[in-house]
Amino acid sequence: MTTAQARSSSRSGNRSGSTSGQTQASLVGTGVLLRFLLRQDRVRLSLWVVGIGLMSFYVANAVQALVTDEAELAQMAGLFAEPVGRLMTGPAYGMESPTFERFYAAGYVLFIYILTALMSMFTVVRHTRAEEASGRAELLRADVLGRHATLTAALILVLLANAAAAALVLLGALSGGFALTGSLLVAGSGASVGLFFAAAAALAAQLTETSRSASALTGALLGLAYLIRMLGDMAAVEGTTLSWFSPLGWSQQTAPYVEDRWWPLLPCLALAAAAVLGAYELSTRRDLGAGLLPSRLGRSRARPRLATPLGVATHTLRGGLRGWGIAVVLCGALFGSYAQSMVDTAADLPEEFRSFFSGETVLLGYLAYMAMFLALFVAAAGVGGVQQLRGEEKHGRAEWILSAPLSRTRWLGAHLAVILGGLSIMLVLTGLATGAAAVAVLADEPGDHFTDILLASLHQGPAVLAVLGLTFAAYGWAPRFAGVLGWTVLGYAAVITNFGPLLDLPEIFFELNVFGHLAQYPVEAFEWGPVIWLSAIGVGGILLGFTGWHRREIPSG
Repeated sequence: MTTAQARSSSRSGNRSGSTSGQTQASLVGTGVLLRFLLRQDRVRLSLWVVGIGLMSFYVANAVQALVTDEAELAQMAGLFAEPVGRLMTGPAYGMESPTFERFYAAGYVLFIYILTALMSMFTVVRHTRAEEASGRAELLRADVLGRHATLTAALILVLLANAAAAALVLLGALSGGFALTGSLLVAGSGASVGLFFAAAAALAAQLTETSRSASALTGALLGLAYLIRMLGDMAAVEGTTLSWFSPLGWSQQTAPYVEDRWWPLLPCLALAAAAVLGAYELSTRRDLGAGLLPSRLGRSRARPRLATPLGVATHTLRGGLRGWGIAVVLCGALFGSYAQSMVDTAADLPEEFRSFFSGETVLLGYLAYMAMFLALFVAAAGVGGVQQLRGEEKHGRAEWILSAPLSRTRWLGAHLAVILGGLSIMLVLTGLATGAAAVAVLADEPGDHFTDILLASLHQGPAVLAVLGLTFAAYGWAPRFAGVLGWTVLGYAAVITNFGPLLDLPEIFFELNVFGHLAQYPVEAFEWGPVIWLSAIGVGGILLGFTGWHRREIPSG
């Protein structure tokens, strides 16, 4: 070997060793941090994982207990094969010759995938961007902790959580006597969706400066994926080309228990890997605590309204309320535009489908159901608003404002007024959008339904107020658990509203559903009783929250 060759080889070896050493250094402390995250999330992640597994187990066995013969199963399968059923649940593979396992896959696994996606994205954002925003990440990095240790530990944690959830989903499906290959495919598809949205959350955490922005960006991606899948699957059985542009669509195009194909998961995993690599690369191009997307510069002078509690509250809450409002109004317009299709197919719908929409007039039953369904999202905006108050308190902004001559009652009352006003506007606009879209497509006497649709949306106000009151009460006394309580109440209501009638649950389960007590207007006559006591729960919760707010320290919990 010549001297020049030796020098070249030496330089190459040094570069290789340097690169390897830098990689190792950037991961220093990952194992210790992972153990800490496992301990920190032992309750939260356990609830997510067990909840996902229990949903698979219950649905797989409850369907077989409910349906007694093949004829009844075939009639119920028509609920998922119809356009509205495909819009809500997926492409309806195998519903022309249904079995219990195909019924399970066609109607329910999509919601398992969505829960897995939510678990994954929230976990990644909480342990990456939220840690940076709070300053804890910088404190940990001051010790012996590599640059990529935090992101790596968060991704490994999500990988373990998805593996555990997939294992429980698999056991739940097998407990129903379902085929092993299809059950493995259902579990693997759920894990793939979870990893995709975990990777998307990791990428969003590099782009934004706040955990709320990162969650909103990833949540918008999940919502877009669901919307694309809805439009693609509604158009035809087994989906259309549009269905293949959604990560949720890829998971359902595996067609478990029918085609049993694994290859549709490849785009999901490939994009997840690309997003993770992108997140690692982008993390080296920014300062700790900063995001790559430039923050919008504020005004050189504050608007006069920011000198008032109501102005500050509006400035704080309007972004979240506006995002929820746009999404709910667009969904209302989409559901309303399907009104004529419901009229056209009403005669061919199975009896279970008619009873699901509660009423002899399928169109009115459909619109009443959609009013209740959309109200769930309006209530979710309220829970999110209360969580923002918790964020203001945790980050010290509430304490700083209250150091001025401003009472606690005025500060909290101003924020509550903005939340209540925002939710009221959402209900009105959702009713208007749904009614306008329905009137635009209905052929026979469309104007007769506009007022009914608007009133049906407003009629859900007491249930929304009750959810807000329960969440607000928890915020006043135990702010740490306010979000948990609010989302639990909403999640339970969503499951019972959508699946309770099909699974023949005991009556006590329906009694605990906040949204299940109001009359299904305009199918059913208006009743004052539920309106009064649901409103009383909401008002009582708000008063209880104010009482706790005055008695506790700020910040607390």
